[in-house]
Amino acid sequence: MKKTFVNLEQLQEITQKHPTPFHLYDEKGIRENARRLKKAFEWNKGFKEYFAVKATPNPTIMNILREEGCGVDCSSLTELMLSEAVGFAGHEIMFSSNVTPVEDFKYAKKWMPLLTLMI
Repeated sequence: MKKTFVNLEQLQEITQKHPTPFHLYDEKGIRENARRLKKAFEWNKGFKEYFAVKATPNPTIMNILREEGCGVDCSSLTELMLSEAVGFAGHEIMFSSNVTPVEDFKYAKKWMPLLTLMI
């Protein structure tokens, strides 16, 4: 049986202090899962997990994952800018974008020197 990281009493206490809606994240669980994933692929020395920023564009979550050795997968200029602000750079960023404006690639090229532009 899966156990949640908070109980009903804790949730009731939280909602008394913080109005809803809000998101509640399990930092310990996020870190444990990132470590388990990394361990599962430790046989592959070139493996690096890239978190899709569009899934949860939350700087705190992104920073936790950066601390655990993950990179980020960005698909827009906004995601690139957010990732840069959080502290990701160079090889820590994958830019997988569709129908991308030239300006986005030019921005990415400024601070991702290894990025090859085909425009």
